[in-house]
Amino acid sequence: MTNIIVAFPKIEDARNIRNILTRNGFHVTAVCTAGAQVLNHIEDLADGIVVCGRRFADMQYEELLSYLPERFQMLLLASQQFWGGNTADNLICVSMPLKLHDLLDTLSMMSEAQERARRQRRQQPRERSREDREVIREAKEVLMERNHMTETEAHRYIQKCSMDSGTNMVETARMVLEIMKQ
Repeated sequence: MTNIIVAFPKIEDARNIRNILTRNGFHVTAVCTAGAQVLNHIEDLADGIVVCGRRFADMQYEELLSYLPERFQMLLLASQQFWGGNTADNLICVSMPLKLHDLLDTLSMMSEAQERARRQRRQQPRERSREDREVIREAKEVLMERNHMTETEAHRYIQKCSMDSGTNMVETARMVLEIMKQ
């Protein structure tokens, strides 16, 4: 589910947009009237979309856009004359006067792109820290020395024990080191 924050200077406008989105199946996380409020809500979220107008009491949309973390996008609802030259990667604009299907289609597209990116991040293998790599290397060396294994055999042994016991390779390598050093 994509986190959506609706932000407009007039609370009535923000609530109207929230109601439209909610009625059409979107989950709105927050409704804001200032850029600072948006930034406060963003602190608790990993990613999301900010649906907003071009101006707030405390900042313009460009400033808010510059403060958005990498995994956040902005859907700007404004007249084309105000966003004509802006080409930021995380900015998509829908021109005013607003057509409901344009808003919903654009937001659906953005939401699907965020879901795809989230799935890709989950599927990428995590990079081990230098310390973790060192623990695995030490365990392999101990197995190679004491059990006369090749490095590949030692690695497969740690990997198999890890899968059999349901622990990660670093924990298994630490157990091997503890057992072998006794």
